[in-house]
Amino acid sequence: MMTIEEILAGESKNVEFKENLPEKSIKYMKSVVAFANGTGGKIIFGIADKTREVVGFDNEDVFKKMDAIANAVSDSCEPAIIPDITLQTVEGKTVIVVEVSEGRQRPYYIKALGRDGGVYVRVAGTTRQADEYMVKELLFEGSNRYYDQALCTGLNITAEDIDALCKAMKEQAVKNAHNEEQKASIKDVGRQQLRSWGVLIERDGKDYPSNAFAILTGNGGLHVATQCGVFKGTTKAVFVDRREYTGPLWEQIEEAFQFVLRNIHLGATIVGIYRQDIYEIPPDAIRELIINAMVHRSYLDHGTIQVAVYDNRLEITSPGKLPMGQTMERMKEGYSKIRNEALAHAFAYMNLIEHWGSGIPRIIDKVKAAGLREPEFIGGEVDLRINIYRGQIDTNDAKNDANDAKNDANDAKNDVGSAGNGVNSNENGINGSEALLNKEQKQLEKLLQIIEKKPSATQAYYAEEMGVSKRTVSRMFASLQKNGRLVQNGTTKKAKWTIIR
Repeated sequence: MMTIEEILAGESKNVEFKENLPEKSIKYMKSVVAFANGTGGKIIFGIADKTREVVGFDNEDVFKKMDAIANAVSDSCEPAIIPDITLQTVEGKTVIVVEVSEGRQRPYYIKALGRDGGVYVRVAGTTRQADEYMVKELLFEGSNRYYDQALCTGLNITAEDIDALCKAMKEQAVKNAHNEEQKASIKDVGRQQLRSWGVLIERDGKDYPSNAFAILTGNGGLHVATQCGVFKGTTKAVFVDRREYTGPLWEQIEEAFQFVLRNIHLGATIVGIYRQDIYEIPPDAIRELIINAMVHRSYLDHGTIQVAVYDNRLEITSPGKLPMGQTMERMKEGYSKIRNEALAHAFAYMNLIEHWGSGIPRIIDKVKAAGLREPEFIGGEVDLRINIYRGQIDTNDAKNDANDAKNDANDAKNDVGSAGNGVNSNENGINGSEALLNKEQKQLEKLLQIIEKKPSATQAYYAEEMGVSKRTVSRMFASLQKNGRLVQNGTTKKAKWTIIR
């Protein structure tokens, strides 16, 4: 049961409040469907959305309302969703809690709207219609299949192409081996192996390529690329260098890795009598992050992996929501949910990944051991962004121990306006205005993601999606246009926005 504090803490990503039971059930049914397509959630009837005032229901008609909700959900959703509907007393008043679990038979949709128009998902605490890519993603999840193991239509391969892939993978396995013993144990990879992984699909004695074959080799019309950039400051307003890498995945990993190393600082430390070069961010952590993005991203989503070096951080963004059953918390604890099974097998053979799920905890440990802030994980509903902040926590004042500085850094991030958290102090190396800038930047990036999905919507729509006022959105539009990130096409009344990356 939820506590009063939890209920009144506000509409979190997975909780929605409704003052009354609406006459038209579609008003809340979209959220029921979205919760089933996501990680589950609760709708609480009897609490005002804006004010959090507990209104409650009369005890006489509360059971009638519960039945009405159960019937409406049963009649409106496909496949069937069975919510847990309970009564709870809050501040002496009775409210109805409708709890929807994460569903397995995805995609769930509103029957009357059909599968083409009735699939809804949760993004940033709001319910919205799923786009075509998201519907496909849910379909694969619901049927327990992997997109990378599906047949790649339109790609014809020869025996030479298959042999070339086997040879290249063996070379990678040898190159990435940690020691001679591991090197000696590497076996040749053959067609049977590729079939068992799902890289090849055998039909009537002939081998056909799966999407994994196309992704691994960089062929087959799936535009799989990695975009790398260096930016001045902490936003994407001014870029210093940009590169886009295509081709086999292992080449993209190496190119992106070398790009980051070229653009971060290389310091030195004395170990005994020897001078040792040390990068400001542990190279192992950088490489693992890039590999992690390649193997876990959604290839149904036509976006690209983005590797960006800012003055204050390294940011790696991979397209696609977290797979079904995965959460940020579980990921950090080492729980692995494989989205691309064929690629995962291929990466394991090439010694690019070692143990399932150990990657993220290992990256966190390496970054912290280097005296840096714990990596930041953002998103998970449309894409996943991981930030590693540059500059050791306690560099500016030897008297500050790492923990103090870390706490100050977090305070500054959480509450820029409060006094006494060391925001303006140079001792802990964090600046209040920069933290504010970061917050604004996150808002602008969030707005750009929404515009990308619906480039012709109104500012009122964007404001509602963002959960801010129309005035705030107008200001954000002005700022993005001024910085050259956003260009208006069409007429003033019917604008179409183009994002400049």
